[in-house]
Amino acid sequence: MKKELQLTLAPEVAYIPELFKEVALRTAQIPSDKDQVFVRQVKRSIDARGRNVKINVQAEIFVNETPGALLDYEPSYKNVHQSDPIVIVGAGPAGLFAALRAIELGIKPILIERGKDVRARRRDLAAINKEHLVNPDSNYCFGEGGAGTYSDGKLYTRSKKRGDVRRIMEILVAHGATEEILVDAHPHIGTNKLPKLVEDLRETILAFGGEVLFDTRVEDFVLEGNELKGVITQNGDKILGEGVILATGHSARDIFELLQRKQIVIEAKPFALGVRIEHSQNLIDSIQYKCGLDRGPYLPASAYSLVQQTAFNKKQRGVFSFCMCPGGFIVPAATSPGELVVNGMSPSRRDGKFANSGIVVSVELEDLPKYRKFGPLAAMHFQADIEQKAWAMGGKSQVAPAQRMVDFVEQKVSTKLLDTSYQPGLNSVDMNEVLPDFISARLAMAFKSFGQKMKGYYTNDSQLIGVESRTSSPVRIPRDRESFEHVQIKRLYPCGEGAGYAGGIVSAAMDGERCAEKLIEAYVRR
Repeated sequence: MKKELQLTLAPEVAYIPELFKEVALRTAQIPSDKDQVFVRQVKRSIDARGRNVKINVQAEIFVNETPGALLDYEPSYKNVHQSDPIVIVGAGPAGLFAALRAIELGIKPILIERGKDVRARRRDLAAINKEHLVNPDSNYCFGEGGAGTYSDGKLYTRSKKRGDVRRIMEILVAHGATEEILVDAHPHIGTNKLPKLVEDLRETILAFGGEVLFDTRVEDFVLEGNELKGVITQNGDKILGEGVILATGHSARDIFELLQRKQIVIEAKPFALGVRIEHSQNLIDSIQYKCGLDRGPYLPASAYSLVQQTAFNKKQRGVFSFCMCPGGFIVPAATSPGELVVNGMSPSRRDGKFANSGIVVSVELEDLPKYRKFGPLAAMHFQADIEQKAWAMGGKSQVAPAQRMVDFVEQKVSTKLLDTSYQPGLNSVDMNEVLPDFISARLAMAFKSFGQKMKGYYTNDSQLIGVESRTSSPVRIPRDRESFEHVQIKRLYPCGEGAGYAGGIVSAAMDGERCAEKLIEAYVRR
């Protein structure tokens, strides 16, 4: 016998297994001493709208019945060592999942990554933080696993049009993620656990005959007429295949420039730019959970999501939170010397003392009249100029320009900055001088509005750290809506965040799977 329950519980009941089982059985009117009873949670979400935080739980109870596995995923990988190859450029979530899907379909992936494997990459991250040295091929954006490896590992997505979210989650669990990601409404893995998971994904690719090439940067394409037959690396090596999935991420500016030089159609794309905001996690908890400065031992570090429409020069633009990291830290995410970019991440336990989030302003192409001369690379050049200005104002290192929130709105340079999670350090500046007027004015409006929505959010006990500029790709590589193939070049499949078709780990992974399916259907299984 199987029973399903919808329960609304206090946090300690939802998160202590013994208490949860007792309450679930009592609700279902099943004796607690009954033999062969199994209770499990299948969905869980936090409701913090009322005075007391509640946990909504969907549960299953099995009596005298063996429960089915929560994990349905059964790999069907084939040995593809001698199979026809496809080339996948970029070993982020899109590239890794494209490679796994190709193996399932009996096709050999050759996965090319400009950066280092996930372990070797750590030394370059340490060099950015401690010595302020940026390796253009190995950093927080480039390297095995892409930008997602050293991140919060958020897996929540609203995108369900291009694949099966549950399937992606189950593949991640099969490679080391906990089953909690199948249960929580807003799952995450954590930056401390992602590297091992990424390694395990790579080992599966290699075990079934795929190839993974690190320190291999694409510098040219092998074009025959309007067909892409492969790529040429920095060493002059040609890597050929039945088609190319281009999954290079939102920061591969050299690839965008290569596409333009080869007269391959690309488009400028709206994106968003702003800053990272850092509060104490205790403050955010007290606002969200209404719990004072101690959320207790059962509730996780609280998150928030904010959005505000703003008007400047008679133009409406959204200001919104992006990649909010509870209990996390801010990291330097530049991909070249002479620029400064920040991003956020958090460990699986989210137990750090700070909360940080991107607060960014939507940037439309009409906002950038001075950059029209760059054509499809207009937004990219604007993005780069802001990052270079931030680097200069921070002190021409990875020290970041920063300012307390109220000081920013009132246009006062902060006499003293707060403690921070950002390891390279902060330099007090007027962030209104770092950011264009149409960005800074909208941020100032939004901070005041956010303070109305979250009492206590607008405070000088928080600070802006800049700049947050890699929210999404400033370039789109257009593709056919049905075939996923580039609109001009045959056998080219633009994929993931860098092509403008995904926004996060799960949506990028789904896009990678679909690109592999479409390429194989069109050119390998004809």
